[in-house]
Amino acid sequence: MSSRLCKSALAGLLAGMALVAACGSGSAPPVHASPPVHASPPVHASPPVHASPSETPAPDAGRKVMIIAEENHGYDQIIGNPHAPYLNRLAADYGTAVDYDAGYPAHCPSLAAYILMTSGTTAGICDDKDPKVHPLTGDNIFHQVSASGREWRDYAEAEPGPCALTGHGRYLVRHVPAAYYLDVRAACRHWTVPIAALHDSLPAFSFVSPDACHDMHGAAGCSPDLVGAGDRWLQTWLPQIMAGPDYRSGRLTIVVTWDEGTSTSNHIPTLVMSSKLRHIAVNRPLNHCSLLRFTEEQLHLPLLRCAAVARSLGPSFGLGTA
Repeated sequence: MSSRLCKSALAGLLAGMALVAACGSGSAPPVHASPPVHASPPVHASPPVHASPSETPAPDAGRKVMIIAEENHGYDQIIGNPHAPYLNRLAADYGTAVDYDAGYPAHCPSLAAYILMTSGTTAGICDDKDPKVHPLTGDNIFHQVSASGREWRDYAEAEPGPCALTGHGRYLVRHVPAAYYLDVRAACRHWTVPIAALHDSLPAFSFVSPDACHDMHGAAGCSPDLVGAGDRWLQTWLPQIMAGPDYRSGRLTIVVTWDEGTSTSNHIPTLVMSSKLRHIAVNRPLNHCSLLRFTEEQLHLPLLRCAAVARSLGPSFGLGTA
């Protein structure tokens, strides 16, 4: 456990470890079994934040995780697609999950995926409405990181203002999960930052939300070649991140995943990049609960909801938690 965690967080971690021991590992149960978490008033008080948080995180020598969320494409629409040469090169050179499912019903749209991968439940959501309709109060990875004394960022491209709660142009708030959680709303106003702030000094947890043209979702004015546009965007940003000290030292793991697949199948591509990985294809069933579990294990945090019983992405790729 990181020496930066306070004593109160230690108690929560021990409780989470006990839950893991009781539940073991395996495939996650249906995530809709979790009770909805959007009742008011908030369950958690707003986490403490730095008095004057800046866009540059404090140095942190511990493990770090970055999730980059792309949109609305199934596995076969990306892997092997000549319009995505960079992504296919990454899949071959590093790690790819061959049997990865979003983990929720395919008829539900995007928002459920973002809430699932950051809280361990869809909260019963099956629509794409904004945070004013879905003010969530359950625990989440952003709150966990803040409560542990570390920092997170949601790098949101085309965001019209700090932690904007409604969509605007190519900014789709339903792709920015931090905006939905009431217990991190104060931190969200400081730590949901423009994509230009994405540089080599990274916080413990990063969630990257490309705009509607670059996440392959599509919007007015976007290139008709959505896959190609997303591939080129990633080729612009990922080499800069991978050239940074966190990645080169082995502290940072980058996961590029898709929120969902098609209206009939949520079998999606998921790529894992680490300086420790080379040419790995994993055939074990994994899902967004597996990704949340991996993130929490890397950051030594309690396992939330479906993460406690999901197969972790980490051991599947040989990535430990030491």
